Amino acid sequence: MKAIQVGSKAPDFILQDGFGKEIRLSDYCGKQVLLSWHPLAWTSVCTDQMRALEVHFDAFAAKNTVAIGLSVDAAPSKKAWATVLSIEKTPLVSDFWPQGKVAQDYGVFMENHGFSGRANILIDGEGIVKWVKVYPLGELPDIHEILEAL
Repeated sequence: MKAIQVGSKAPDFILQDGFGKEIRLSDYCGKQVLLSWHPLAWTSVCTDQMRALEVHFDAFAAKNTVAIGLSVDAAPSKKAWATVLSIEKTPLVSDFWPQGKVAQDYGVFMENHGFSGRANILIDGEGIVKWVKVYPLGELPDIHEILEAL
């Protein structure tokens, strides 16, 4: 897996969250966007990763940043998961079909597993990749490290 490089133009995408809302990267022009990739919903580390984004929603907003959680899980699964976790402000989007296409575009898709790796990719307000970190699958990203990168 070779993640997209800092300084690269971030590929635009349109994905849906579990509630049917379209999320388009280019709609956030002028804001920073954190793409927070998690391998699969309903697993403990992924749960903690997405909860951290929700808990720190206001801290991201104060830094003109939108955090988005992404995985290859189907939209109905993302909806159920968001509901169970009480995630209401942070979009959890589905990169289900074509399977992992956006993860592939960002270099974080793990072909041998059929899902993305765990990664955080920060995009600046002009659509340029500003910061990238790929984590071991079982490691919870440090939310404070991410906030410092903003």
